[in-house]
Amino acid sequence: MKMKVLIAAGGTGGHIYPGIAVAKEISRRDPASEVLFVGTARGLETKIVPGNGFQLSLIKSAGLKNVGFVGKLKGLLILPQSFLEARRLIRDFRPDAVVGAGGYVSGPVLLTASLMRVPTLVMDSNALPGFTNRRLAPFVTKAALTFEEALPYFGKKGLVTGNPVRQEFFDIAPKERGETVNLLIFGGSQGARAINNAMTDALGLLPADKLRITHQTGESDFEKIRELYARSEFKTADVRPYITNMVDEFAKADLVVCRAGATTCAELAAAGKAALMIPLPTAADDHQRKNAEALQAAGAAKVILQRDLAGESLANEILSLIESGERITAMETAARRLARRDAAEATVDLIEELARRN
Repeated sequence: MKMKVLIAAGGTGGHIYPGIAVAKEISRRDPASEVLFVGTARGLETKIVPGNGFQLSLIKSAGLKNVGFVGKLKGLLILPQSFLEARRLIRDFRPDAVVGAGGYVSGPVLLTASLMRVPTLVMDSNALPGFTNRRLAPFVTKAALTFEEALPYFGKKGLVTGNPVRQEFFDIAPKERGETVNLLIFGGSQGARAINNAMTDALGLLPADKLRITHQTGESDFEKIRELYARSEFKTADVRPYITNMVDEFAKADLVVCRAGATTCAELAAAGKAALMIPLPTAADDHQRKNAEALQAAGAAKVILQRDLAGESLANEILSLIESGERITAMETAARRLARRDAAEATVDLIEELARRN
């Protein structure tokens, strides 16, 4: 079905990549379909969206949650401009459906689309929907959800589709074990200082001849962490502020050290990767800990809570895993059992249903 779809997604990779997965499924079904992303100039969408071959339009928008009084005031002052720019964009593009994949930019775009009577779909990957999506619930036409626990927030509008993951993650072949273990470390798309610091503290306790490390640090910690690697026995470690093609790095990895955001968990399952997870303790309703413990209960991950995280504890867990290739292989198998391959397809089915109404 040929469609014109506007996708609002911004801020972090966890919001943007599910939108990319949906956009790719739309294009796969009909290459004549048009997909336009909308975001802000401050988020990772300025890198991720063009890097995946899609057009991006920018509007001004700001968050109203967890930003303090001054930040909230600034966000409220920007709102009128956000609505005007969203209205102009929707009027010019004339989409058949508008999708909110996450981030505060979704708020003004989906609300404006609803007021303009354009069918809308909100995507939410958490058991407790995010602040913006909870506020949008009365206005959107449909909601594509990852967890059944989120259904009460959307009533009959909600459908559990799973968290859309790019097909490239499912296409990753099982890894053959070698003498060197490839370790991939990242703390979300913007990095995680606690993981960065614990990992550099762990370097002196790990065997440099058995490990090949790729570490995404985030922009703010990059120079410091790169220097610490340079002073260690891991001088050849691949240290980057941001990894553009995470699919390639997943394919190389034997073990992943990471946070436990919903998108990360879905990508680990799709790729069938063993993980050592350090949940973000400040995540809303402690949902990252719940995500990580679910993977651990399934045999796909090992969890270290951040309060227990240190160089020694991280090194001990890494050593325990890399010394048992059979254990890593078993975790990979368990991870694949958790994957939901049809999530992007189910979400696009909903979008097509909305487009037919328009």
